[in-house]
Amino acid sequence: MRPTLVRAGCTAALLVACAAAPAWAQDPSIARSLAATCTACHGTDGRSVGGVPPSLAGRDKGELLQTMKDFKTGKRPATVMHQHAKGYSDEQLEIISNYFAGVTPGAAAAAPAARVNY
Repeated sequence: MRPTLVRAGCTAALLVACAAAPAWAQDPSIARSLAATCTACHGTDGRSVGGVPPSLAGRDKGELLQTMKDFKTGKRPATVMHQHAKGYSDEQLEIISNYFAGVTPGAAAAAPAARVNY
């Protein structure tokens, strides 16, 4: 009887995890948090300064996703992007791609002036 109880518990846990996954994937704060790791190089909200590296804001979701998958598998050469891409699941890459595809493209915001108090 104990194996049946364990099996039932595992099945219930799996059903809960599967039901929660779509909610996790649709949470805008999680998408923004995942995408925030890209801003150091690609600019705030994916709007890079001077276009180097390329801006991500407003780009086609499919193109972004395929590019990230190509970095992840090594199909596309890179200096550091392959390392970044390998740190994400395919689902997370899809969330990041969807996030940047939904951002309105535009000029990067200027960095605030440094305040120096001597």
